[in-house]
Amino acid sequence: MAMTNSNHIAGYHGIDIGGSKMELVAFADRDGALAEVFRERVVTPGDDFAAFVQAVVDLVARGDAALGTTAPVGIGLPGVIDSASGRQLSSNVPALNGRLVAQTLQQALQRPVAIGNDCQCFALSEAQGGAADNAASMFGAILGTGAGGGYCVGGQLLRGFNGVAGEWGHWSLPATLLAQHGLMDYACPCGKAGCLERYVSGPAMSKLHAHFGGDGAEPLAIVARANMGDAVAERTVAVHLDLLGHALAGLVLAYDPHVIVLGGGLSKLPHLYDKLPAAVKRHLFPGVHVPPILPPRFGDAGGARGAALLIRQHTKAST
Repeated sequence: MAMTNSNHIAGYHGIDIGGSKMELVAFADRDGALAEVFRERVVTPGDDFAAFVQAVVDLVARGDAALGTTAPVGIGLPGVIDSASGRQLSSNVPALNGRLVAQTLQQALQRPVAIGNDCQCFALSEAQGGAADNAASMFGAILGTGAGGGYCVGGQLLRGFNGVAGEWGHWSLPATLLAQHGLMDYACPCGKAGCLERYVSGPAMSKLHAHFGGDGAEPLAIVARANMGDAVAERTVAVHLDLLGHALAGLVLAYDPHVIVLGGGLSKLPHLYDKLPAAVKRHLFPGVHVPPILPPRFGDAGGARGAALLIRQHTKAST
């Protein structure tokens, strides 16, 4: 399908797909700035692919009506797309697994469609108008139910050969570091063991707390207890900080971003911005400096915005 000339595009749709809800935001493109015109959230038909496709088609039709034009669509999905087959993998929307989601939606919508994972859309949103606006490069590091991210240079998302650039959650932590803290190689749903998201995500922090003799409390409660002098909570926070510091040091060495923006539920923990730079520095060799580590400007609200920016990037690159 021929791409629409971006000079004649009045707007873009961004859709953020989650396991329980999907949200469309229609944006008018006004001199390069995205202005929200319409927003709607509906339940995700998680077990019925035909119903899922129809729900997207219906949302887009209502977005078109609000914009007064047939607009291209960007979609942020959980999971990854197999670069060889084009099929969706590891999604928390069961109906999408193994499906040709991009091709099916493009056929159903009859317009350009770009799909990225939700972490990449977060990064792109924070790179353009967000916490890393005007940064030469940035890494958006999600710390939520898992760990993922995206890498942007000059405000543009770089996806890589397989489209998985930024999937740092499935790097492995070294066995020596885990042993130092009395931890094992925890199995990961991806099929590997020792993946860092099993140690630095929100649920992982609760699991660390239980491992050290606590009750597996939520991260906010763990940090609050640590601040009150609870020994188990203090140990949990210290170990989590060290493991996360090692993980982000790897990002610095691999990508050397000018800014790191944290996302996900753990991005709301104030101590990370105070103590994480020193924790990262401990795992870097002399002369390598830690870039600014910042909270997000848009956070979870940036998913649809990032998806709209993704399709804008895609259409401009195709003209």
